[in-house]
Amino acid sequence: MTDLMQEGRRVADRPSAGRALADGVGAILQAIGSRSVSTLEALFECVHTLFSGDRETRRRVSFSVAMIALSAKMAKADGIVAPSEVAAFRSIFQIPPEEMRNVFRLYDLAKQDTAGFEAYAARMTTLCGEGEHHCQLLSDVLDGLFHIAKADGILHERELEFLRRIATVFEMSEREFAAVENRHVAHGAAGDYAVLGVSPNDTLPAIRARYLELVRENHPDRLAARGVPAEFMAIGTERMKAINAAYESVAKARAAA
Repeated sequence: MTDLMQEGRRVADRPSAGRALADGVGAILQAIGSRSVSTLEALFECVHTLFSGDRETRRRVSFSVAMIALSAKMAKADGIVAPSEVAAFRSIFQIPPEEMRNVFRLYDLAKQDTAGFEAYAARMTTLCGEGEHHCQLLSDVLDGLFHIAKADGILHERELEFLRRIATVFEMSEREFAAVENRHVAHGAAGDYAVLGVSPNDTLPAIRARYLELVRENHPDRLAARGVPAEFMAIGTERMKAINAAYESVAKARAAA
């Protein structure tokens, strides 16, 4: 146990975020190999043990582990992994090329594990932190999964059902899920309101207030504070583009009415 905690502190001290993630995944793989338990149980135990004294690093590694494991489960559920989806997956994990082998080793372990994706998603909810109900980090994970799923130009029905079930396990409301979905799949004017999480019956001042709240929530500093890795910020930028476009569309339609 002490050796694992020391390894966790060593990872946290690394200067490069990408290198820290690579070392974190490597440490987890090494620790998993020494346990006679399922991959799911080992993952859960290792993340908590390795980074028990460093909440920030634990969140960052937890996010990455969730993305890797659930991406693998999504690929298994869909039955098809397009090259564009692999490229999208790689774009989220900007770590040294020579270290990608560990990321894909963890990906393969999760894909081959007999535990279902609901079990993985349920355990991932506990990685956010103690005493937190539906932390925002779970929405970030779902956003990343949408990014990968749509990379081949089509969001397949099986993928959408998988994502919807993940959201259910994450205890996200229909409105919260719709906001994420509509950032990735265009649904016209109704989709604009869904992206903003507002109703067509809301006043423009109320819609603007919600828009400004979303801008604050998705500021890079806020994303980093809740454990989103630096390499994920590009997806955060795309999220803000969708939010800005939705508000501009709604505001323009209201002005023309």
